[in-house]
Amino acid sequence: MTISASYGAGGPEVGPAAAERLGLPFHDRAIPAQVAGRLGVSQDDAEANDERVVRGLWRLVASLGAMPDPVGGVVPLTPQPDERAYREQTERVLHEIADGAGGVVLGRAGALVLRDRPDALHVRLDGPPGARLRAAVERYGRPEEELREEMQANDRTREAYVRHFYRCDPAAAQHYHLVVDGTALPLGTVVDLVVAAARARGIGT
Repeated sequence: MTISASYGAGGPEVGPAAAERLGLPFHDRAIPAQVAGRLGVSQDDAEANDERVVRGLWRLVASLGAMPDPVGGVVPLTPQPDERAYREQTERVLHEIADGAGGVVLGRAGALVLRDRPDALHVRLDGPPGARLRAAVERYGRPEEELREEMQANDRTREAYVRHFYRCDPAAAQHYHLVVDGTALPLGTVVDLVVAAARARGIGT
């Protein structure tokens, strides 16, 4: 199962909860860690890509550093991997997850990478910007203006990544089996909907 979630729509909360209910592993930080390891990315190399269209994802990789890949070891491709190398390695990891034990994947354009798999469920969590900001303030307890800037930067970066590499709108309903306004319902109800949809497609326990 893949979950695409705009900032404040509940992805970091719904993803792990749904995975636990379904008896599946949750894949989030492990994915960029594996990609960083395969590319041999150092913090300096990653930060050199700060102005690229995927700057937000490179910054995430930089924060993890060059970590060993549990399945393949560190395989440096170039001293400074480019956008295409990052995308290709991310796609490779997603396909390995789908071909293996499966699980719940948050982000990484998973619905687009795995769109041809008949055994997958693709979920989109979204909501109006104002409602998403209010939800973020309530959940994270940080200053509203700080979270507003973070939300706007996150929205721009994630949309740019999908449009740049996959030439489509990540919010378009056609890419998903289930679209839920994560700000309009309690998160427990959202988890119930996602779990029910997954089981209807034969996913999980």
